[in-house]
Amino acid sequence: MEIGSKIKSLRLTKGLTQEELGERTDLTKGHISQLERDLNSPSIETLFAILEVLGTTPKDFFDDSKKNKTVVYTQDDQTIYTDDDLKYSIRWLVPRSNENDMEPVHIVFAEKGEFKKFEPSLAETFIYVLTGKISIELGNTSHTASQGDAIYYDASECHRLHNVFEGQSEVILVATESYL
Repeated sequence: MEIGSKIKSLRLTKGLTQEELGERTDLTKGHISQLERDLNSPSIETLFAILEVLGTTPKDFFDDSKKNKTVVYTQDDQTIYTDDDLKYSIRWLVPRSNENDMEPVHIVFAEKGEFKKFEPSLAETFIYVLTGKISIELGNTSHTASQGDAIYYDASECHRLHNVFEGQSEVILVATESYL
């Protein structure tokens, strides 16, 4: 069993850096890095200390039955929210996706529509433009993508999406951690 990737996933879910986890468990950042890459195995005492800081129990940590298997989600399973003020609608493609490592959504922007502004986070984001043209503000920079273009960024700066097409734009957005 590769426990390193599970430790890393929990650490990222909690929004902790390797250094912060190390400080809370009296381990070095390097030791945490080695554990996460399965280059070193923790003692039982160390593993329990890490799990306590990460807010889980050994039983839950080792219980693989909770993992989702491949599932087809129909439109009936999906949830849609529309914001008339900002002129967009969002469809969560996977129920309870905020409990998973990735959160895929389909966003439709009306002309001059924009998505809410997000504060910096540890999330990584992938966007594929299905139709139209969008602009992404990342901190003080702006990037434009048209139909068929893809965008990939880490969310370490404030960020916001805008429709810059004269008409409707649609995107598929997949973000890690609880982003939306």
